[in-house]
Amino acid sequence: MHWILVAVSVVCVTVMGAAGVAALWTGWTPRPGRGLVLRPKLWGTGVLLSAFGLTGFMFLGPLGAMPPPFPYLPLAGMALNLVGLALQSLARRPGRAAHPPSATRTVS
Repeated sequence: MHWILVAVSVVCVTVMGAAGVAALWTGWTPRPGRGLVLRPKLWGTGVLLSAFGLTGFMFLGPLGAMPPPFPYLPLAGMALNLVGLALQSLARRPGRAAHPPSATRTVS
């Protein structure tokens, strides 16, 4: 049963990483969130951070072969996952409006 969970986890994290790389390079997002994501490059960065964080958490924590030598490493992976989730939520919000430069010139 353990190896089935490991295999499913590897497939899920690989798909997440591929979606993040595709969003970073091309600006493409998967169909379910295509209309919601306003900044695909930021979303791709968030997905990649989440994939790396989940990988660290799962394979250094619950799915690891032995207890980790440093018990805080799985928690660092979960923190990285939460940072990625925050970036993904920020990617759904509109960015700042572009303001033209306001150089004031005085004519004498």
